Amino acid sequence: MKKWTKRIIYATSVFVFAFALVFFSCGKAKVQGSAQTTFEGTADTAYAETPVKSNISPQQALSIIEALQVSFRNISDTMLPAVVEVDVTETKTVSNAPSFGFGWPFDELFGNGKNEDGEGKSREYESKGLGSGVIVRRTGNTIYVLTNNHVAGSASKISVKLNDGRDFEARLVGADERMDIALISFSSSDKSIPVAKLGDSDEVKPGDICLAFGAPLGYSQSVTQGIVSATRRNESQMSSISDFIQTDAAINQGNSGGPLVNIYGEVIGINTWIASSSGGSQGLGFAIPINNIKKSIDSFIDKGKVVYGWLGVSLLEVDKDYKKELGVNGIDGAFACEVFIDSPAFKAGIKPGDYIVELNGKKVKTVNQLVRDVGYLEAGTTSTLTVIRGGKRLSPVSVKIEERAKDVDSKNNKLYPGFIAQPLTDSIIKELKIEGKIEGVVVANVEAKSPAASLRLSNGDVITAVNGKKITNIQEFYNELAAAGKSVNFDLYTEGGTITTGTYKF
Repeated sequence: MKKWTKRIIYATSVFVFAFALVFFSCGKAKVQGSAQTTFEGTADTAYAETPVKSNISPQQALSIIEALQVSFRNISDTMLPAVVEVDVTETKTVSNAPSFGFGWPFDELFGNGKNEDGEGKSREYESKGLGSGVIVRRTGNTIYVLTNNHVAGSASKISVKLNDGRDFEARLVGADERMDIALISFSSSDKSIPVAKLGDSDEVKPGDICLAFGAPLGYSQSVTQGIVSATRRNESQMSSISDFIQTDAAINQGNSGGPLVNIYGEVIGINTWIASSSGGSQGLGFAIPINNIKKSIDSFIDKGKVVYGWLGVSLLEVDKDYKKELGVNGIDGAFACEVFIDSPAFKAGIKPGDYIVELNGKKVKTVNQLVRDVGYLEAGTTSTLTVIRGGKRLSPVSVKIEERAKDVDSKNNKLYPGFIAQPLTDSIIKELKIEGKIEGVVVANVEAKSPAASLRLSNGDVITAVNGKKITNIQEFYNELAAAGKSVNFDLYTEGGTITTGTYKF
């Protein structure tokens, strides 16, 4: 066991002992003041305004603080040599066309920023920036540094600066925009350059002491200390493939890519973003849990990219009213509003409208959780899904997971049915100015080039029948969609009249 680790344990023991002394002193304090003395019996209750004398001497108190300080020094001494400043240069292209903001026709005077061939004139310039990183692996003389994609993912030049001031040219090994991580490497024969130890972020709890390392605002090799404010924060605007550790340890611009470390000197997260109204630290920093990243390090080194598992469904978070119409009121899960034709889910028999409640026997709590869990599955492996369809729980189905293609989100021509069905509520009836007794579901979010677009569906159309069978609500709509064989058509109420679409075959 390392010397500084023993000191940490000793400091913790002393701290707990001191806390116990204070606690029991509080428990035995006599209650003072008129409001408290109205109670009968023994006065073993201490109030916030009750003065309490501590049995700890000033010398003992100072020893406790010194022990805690020594532990923080040891963590810093261990981690700082493994933390680097990442300096990047990004080449950007901009138009040379002048912009005066008046909207006047300057084409004749300035040529509208075009050359003699009519092509737009442009110029390149270099944009410099910096972030942080942490050394996570060494293979021979190659040293690997983990950082953020938004730090190094688009860089044309990368260099790293060590704690001792040495600079090394680095190269990008791989980057992933979805998770906002990147791996860079540099070469050195110096075997004394340390590799950080990775911890277990699944064991992190709110209230844990943590330290953030990095180069905030360019102040390289800075250390800040705080606690874990929360875990498993789901912030889809940042990433749907990661949850986050929230901390009040000060994190500012430049800290991105640096490690969040526990009291054992282990990396538990990679600092990635802050929530701030001013652009500076307001005690709301967020780090990617290291357990979400560990497999990606191997994937970067072996394949130059992160390989995600792909199921082939479009998932939607639905409210309690929508759940009620689906027949899943009060049940946690993820709603598969659309399915990619010929995807793993499609081949396994998953239908639009299925409510996914389990993956490999594990309960699905939220959409983001399912996205993460599927993303971590290896391509070629077989998983099981349990769904509720038409209000009934079906037997688990086997799905062979495929690798997620980078451009999968743009393949709308395979996204079936290509829209989201919404309940026909009184407010929508009023908004669409529907007259007479019309029942069905409302078409919303029609995807361009999708099957729905091919059938000329538009937002605001009301579907009254599927393949000639009348439907009156969301559950009936998806039931008929699931029952459709190799083709589908709809009866639509639109522009005050009812029509039947063409037939889409798949």
